[in-house]
Amino acid sequence: MMSPLRIVVTGKRGQLVRSMLEVGATRDMTVVAVGRPELELTVPASIEAAVAPLAPDVLVNAAGYTDTERAEDEPDLAEAVNVAGACAVAACAARLGVPLIHLSSAYVFDGSSSTPYRESDPPNPLGAYGATKARGEAAVAAVHSECVILRTSLVFSPFGRNTLTNLLQRAEQHDEMPVVADQRVNPTSAFDLAGGALAVVANLVRTPRDAHLFGTFHLASSGAAAPADFAEALFAFSAARGGPSARVLRIRSDQYATRVQRPLNALLDCRRIADVHGVTLPSWEPSLRLCVERFLAAR
Repeated sequence: MMSPLRIVVTGKRGQLVRSMLEVGATRDMTVVAVGRPELELTVPASIEAAVAPLAPDVLVNAAGYTDTERAEDEPDLAEAVNVAGACAVAACAARLGVPLIHLSSAYVFDGSSSTPYRESDPPNPLGAYGATKARGEAAVAAVHSECVILRTSLVFSPFGRNTLTNLLQRAEQHDEMPVVADQRVNPTSAFDLAGGALAVVANLVRTPRDAHLFGTFHLASSGAAAPADFAEALFAFSAARGGPSARVLRIRSDQYATRVQRPLNALLDCRRIADVHGVTLPSWEPSLRLCVERFLAAR
């Protein structure tokens, strides 16, 4: 009998890591999270020392600098984590001879396209965060040929700091909330993203490994929405269960007080990962309802 696949994931407290631990437990997989203080992306020497003893079949880099606002004030730290740190994780996977999955973002694009972005579209990030994610992708691909880069869009979950938890926590203090209505995204449950990533993991350990399984892929839930649409659905689900809610004030991006210029079109075309890996994520609305229920149950 074959032993379960062993997946080591960087990070301990992130929403994707926590989701992978849950989803992995329902499959024939052992997911092990490793992060601070043992593994610190700004200290490259710590990475292999923390990962190698765990003997992974696949390494997943889910850790990163994700605060788009603070990245404008801390570009050097964002660079150290999202570029140098990501490169060190990829180099570690290459030395251990195992495939790597690296998480990236739709924010590598400038949002000027009139259609959802495909993997062949050239990155052109608008802010510091997107720029470091784009450079991180290039660094990872340069040091490890057996890597999968997964770009996603607006990830949410019932735990950690993300759009869902932030909106519900703010609704406990405010009756009205301005939310951008002219940006387009693919809201994606961290649980669905974890399930899709683990399906890719299973494909990567085929013997022999197929070269066409590696490269850059887009992985996001089906269905386009504005952040305001997401917020309205979120508050409706929450209110129906006696949770916090607020009236959404739909505003333009240029009316939102922020230093970060976000792509107006952050939609991802996910046909390639469906064709190559057989992975398609469900619609975001049912997954949002489940996440709201989880959040309210834990209060």
